[in-house]
Amino acid sequence: MRRKNRTNGPASPKPPWLRKTIRSDPEQAATDGILAELRLNTVCREAMCPNYSDCFSRKTATFMILGVHCTRNCAFCNVTCGTPSAVDPDEPRRIARAVARLGLRYVVVTSVTRDDLADGGAAHFAAVVRQIREGNPETAVETLIPDFQGQEDALGAVTAAGPAVISHNMETVEGLYPAVRPEADYRRSLDLIRRIRQMNPGIRSKSGFMVGLGETEAQVKTLMEDLRGTGCQLLTIGQYLAPTSAHHPVVEYIHPDLFQRYEQMGYAMGFDHVASAPFVRSSYHAEEGLLAPIEDGPEK
Repeated sequence: MRRKNRTNGPASPKPPWLRKTIRSDPEQAATDGILAELRLNTVCREAMCPNYSDCFSRKTATFMILGVHCTRNCAFCNVTCGTPSAVDPDEPRRIARAVARLGLRYVVVTSVTRDDLADGGAAHFAAVVRQIREGNPETAVETLIPDFQGQEDALGAVTAAGPAVISHNMETVEGLYPAVRPEADYRRSLDLIRRIRQMNPGIRSKSGFMVGLGETEAQVKTLMEDLRGTGCQLLTIGQYLAPTSAHHPVVEYIHPDLFQRYEQMGYAMGFDHVASAPFVRSSYHAEEGLLAPIEDGPEK
């Protein structure tokens, strides 16, 4: 069930830099086939990612665990809000099997938000990470997690499983949270990112956000400074594209030159890796962040 009933529509047609040709090829079909056979969900499909064709053609995908129904109803997201399904205890095994069959050396695992579960699904995240690592010891795992309602034990369960990267997206600037993420909390999300490195300094911390929702450049700068203040090391910035007219409208299409300035700003602040461009998404070419050198600096 969807509850999104917002006023809609971008102010103007998409500019040339946001036009992408979607092509199908045998590799994409093969990836689709493996995922269908193993009954696995991907955020690529559920969130209508514009890069899914490119990723599937490279035999990679971002696995979405814990079902396809989210307990929250963010104004930007295409994932369906509704009553969640029961946790599938066999899902970790099937994901590990898919990683092996696709030959992945870097894999991103995310989920819907499961506020109905006592731990927000953290134990299931940990089981997926352990199963992937057991069956694919050379594969690095990135977990893109919800906020677990700020529960320290839940985050601890994920860090204890030993993923290479833990990511939690801020999504937008603080001033837009009431309109874009009404069930989330800006400071709670920052605190979660801060605690990743406190719990396990060997895990790299990551976040991402969208632009074009009505934020100002000053607000973006403040968000980036807040993230660096947590010790966040890896950052992604991409253009918001409304999935439907019922979602939050696109207020502005951001020019690639501004994305480049944000990237330069991020490196100047001390992020180890910044991916900033219109089609950047948090898990797109995510392995590039892990390859970035770690800069020396004070612990946060």
